Amino acid sequence: MPGIDDCLSEAMAIAGARGVSLIDWSSGLSLGNIGDSPSGDHEAAAAEVTDLARAAAESPTFADPADPRTPLQDLIVTANRSYHLLCFVDTVFDSRLLLHLWLDRTEGNLASARFRLQALAEELVLG
Repeated sequence: MPGIDDCLSEAMAIAGARGVSLIDWSSGLSLGNIGDSPSGDHEAAAAEVTDLARAAAESPTFADPADPRTPLQDLIVTANRSYHLLCFVDTVFDSRLLLHLWLDRTEGNLASARFRLQALAEELVLG
């Protein structure tokens, strides 16, 4: 998929970004990453993020009957010192991808990071 490295580099330019990964949440594998990992291991973090994404996406509580292919737009997890933004990437092919941005809470702006990450996800699909 062209543009992964550019997408991840641009995500790292978001104020407060500590690390970003593109994850295939059907397999739990990281397809690319830049920066630090919250757990110190990008592959372990990808597997843990996958568990959370699957739990939310497959939950009937959050299901959108009008669009069962991409049930969620994003997830936000708030920790004491950071935010984790999980942005589901709506691809034209049968794939389950998401961007995981680890954002420092004191240096970043959650709202602007969320909008920028969504724009990057759209550019990734179009690129």
